[in-house]
Amino acid sequence: MTYENILAEEQDGILQITINRPTKLNALNKATINELHEAFSEAKENHDVKVVILTGSGGKAFVAGADISEFADFSPEEGRELAAEGQAALFDFVANFPKPVIAAINGFALGGGLELAMAAHFRIASDNAKMGLPEVSLGVIPGYGGTQRLPQLVGKGRAMEMIMSAGMIDANQALQYNLVNHVTSLEELPNLALELANKIMKNSLVAISGAIKAINANYEEGVNGFEIEISEFGHAFGTADFKEGTSAFLNKRKADFPGE
Repeated sequence: MTYENILAEEQDGILQITINRPTKLNALNKATINELHEAFSEAKENHDVKVVILTGSGGKAFVAGADISEFADFSPEEGRELAAEGQAALFDFVANFPKPVIAAINGFALGGGLELAMAAHFRIASDNAKMGLPEVSLGVIPGYGGTQRLPQLVGKGRAMEMIMSAGMIDANQALQYNLVNHVTSLEELPNLALELANKIMKNSLVAISGAIKAINANYEEGVNGFEIEISEFGHAFGTADFKEGTSAFLNKRKADFPGE
């Protein structure tokens, strides 16, 4: 499918989705959010796609924020609808995506950009990356899950400071905060993303999907994550991947997971 604001290219089981609005520092507008939803929806149904890498075009920005011009004159009700629709269509959709999503943060990840990166299952960053949630400097708060996911990742105190100060942290501080898993050079960032994706793909993607569901359950209000883990653990016993994985282990050979 051809998009106006993003690029989507699949090769060897890895789908790379690139937000491609370099003149706007890849800022998220409604059209881009909708295209990202479409790309992820297609990837969910495409059995050839095993892992998704999400990044931004150019070396300056992953996503520098939301397109403020689109909502500067919104009413309170329109603001609520903007947040609810965006969370449902993209941010929660990515967070609960059944296939691994890696955010490769190349440059600025601010506001909605950091919220999108936090929705991914984990993050890696280039050493020129800058991250922050500056919404309070505009008289608003993060609306795409930032007030929820940032404390989960860095702790309540650090999240409070980052949101209240509206400041940015660099890649090494993000690594110290556990906001990102790895930091590398801008030039090596794509290779690191591919290396991690290929490492993941050696394992059972059916089992990984169950693990994603179980891990996310821990952060859902009113849901017992241990019960979800037990359910997903039991479900795995009925899969062809489990039969192949255990057979390979017992016969001292490398598993070749069928993906079902």
